[in-house]
Amino acid sequence: MQISLLQCQSSRDVVANLEFIESQLECLPREANEPQLVVLPECSLLFGGHERQQLQYAGDERQSSLKSALGALAKRYDVYLVAGTIPMRADEGRVYSRCYLFDNSGEVLGQYDKLHLFDVDVADGTKEYRESDTFCPGEHISVVDTPLGKIGLAVCYDLRFPELFRAMRLAGAEFIALPSAFTKVTGEAHWQSLIQARAIETQCFLLAAAQWGQHNEGSRETWGQSMIVDPWGQIMAQRQTGTGWIQARPDMLQLQRIRRQMPVMEHNRFAAPSLTAR
Repeated sequence: MQISLLQCQSSRDVVANLEFIESQLECLPREANEPQLVVLPECSLLFGGHERQQLQYAGDERQSSLKSALGALAKRYDVYLVAGTIPMRADEGRVYSRCYLFDNSGEVLGQYDKLHLFDVDVADGTKEYRESDTFCPGEHISVVDTPLGKIGLAVCYDLRFPELFRAMRLAGAEFIALPSAFTKVTGEAHWQSLIQARAIETQCFLLAAAQWGQHNEGSRETWGQSMIVDPWGQIMAQRQTGTGWIQARPDMLQLQRIRRQMPVMEHNRFAAPSLTAR
């Protein structure tokens, strides 16, 4: 199969963001009849400005225009789609930052609500990020069994918490998709190091699709550098700046060989994380 990550420069304009994603899917480089896994960044349909703007687009499992639009794209372009994140209603006037995994007929195979919320002070133009004002944290890890392999789901700030990634590996993950929107400041400092570390620790393929550049007249700036990293920590593909695709074909025999020759999950003497998968 082929893995394709789309680097975006999303804005507050949902229609324009959706049109950009579709335009990229129309020209997606691919071989005929080859299975295709596509990963979109965090907030690919709505990004920038204050997080509370997410509330006006919040849906639920029965009715979400953003979810329906992404599922339709997966079906129309015959791809398995890790659909970034969209807001889904929770309690107390907040939303979940939810990632869906659609099959190539547009059906939901699995979902994940972002566990770790970005309540952080950063030396950039925004300065204070308080996702918990708008979002509720998830409660479960997610590893989805697909015809392409077992895919763990994580989102952006989750990358700093290795216990989550170990829990996904223990639940069977072979790939870990990471829709992200790292700030330029934190991305420049830590993005590549963290991705390679999580790939090495879990012996999984890391699929990190990122937002890049200035958003909404410069109100937000993200780092970019979408990356596909193999289970040995080697960079298979990356795009530092600009929008567009990066692609790679995973070697599953390599994954099996690395795990067999260095069985770190068996050697680990510390207690396993207790989060349940769903």
